[in-house]
Amino acid sequence: MRIRIHGTEAECRRTADRLAQVLDVLDVSRPYPDRPPSRLVRLYLTVNPSAEKE
Repeated sequence: MRIRIHGTEAECRRTADRLAQVLDVLDVSRPYPDRPPSRLVRLYLTVNPSAEKE
């Protein structure tokens, strides 16, 4: 499964870290910046949804 996170880079990193606590995160992409003048980015996480963490 692929999850897209959109926000500031700091927000995206924090959210990715929190998701990694409950999901098996296989890969985290580099931050993809939005077009200027936006300062937001997108991160893509590849997760294994069937492997829940406790």
